Amino acid sequence: MATEPKKTGTRRSVGARRNPETEAAILNAAAQLIAEKGLAGFNMQEVAKRAKAGKATLYRWWPTRGALILAVYKSRKPNFVYKDTGSLLGDLTWFTNELTNIWKGEIGVFFKAIIAEAQSNADIALSLDTYRKERLDGLIDLFTRAEKRGECTEIPDLAIRAELLMSFLWQRLMTNQLDQECETMMKFLADLNQHSPNK
Repeated sequence: MATEPKKTGTRRSVGARRNPETEAAILNAAAQLIAEKGLAGFNMQEVAKRAKAGKATLYRWWPTRGALILAVYKSRKPNFVYKDTGSLLGDLTWFTNELTNIWKGEIGVFFKAIIAEAQSNADIALSLDTYRKERLDGLIDLFTRAEKRGECTEIPDLAIRAELLMSFLWQRLMTNQLDQECETMMKFLADLNQHSPNK
């Protein structure tokens, strides 16, 4: 007669494929630890213990402490698409309003802490830069869509506009100016052709 395997207190991953239950447990445990001890008191061993997951699993899915911290941020931040309003100004305005509204809550406080910690922590800085590049790609797509509509024709490197938009919004977050109007900047970015030196 077969005997049941002994149960352990550690969650199991499914090979190289992530077990959704284990992943959720890890992210929840990490979020709780950050809320209790801040980023300075965050460590992978304690996360593994709280989530009842093996440390090997954590490091396989998130090789560094910074990678897990950014994963927590992404899991808590609401997802939204880059809405096509039919015009670049409309797209920029919609995106800016959506993001600033999200950042006005606890998730904005969390992201500010990540940016601040990245100034003195190389691990978090590297993970933040990886995240920044991911988000930049999304913004470049927004400007590329406008280019196809014929709205961005004078400046070939659309990444310049995307960088300007991202830098502007991060600066507003870090200086507690999310309630300030952004209309002037959005109009500038949408109408950047007229500021081109080729004009």
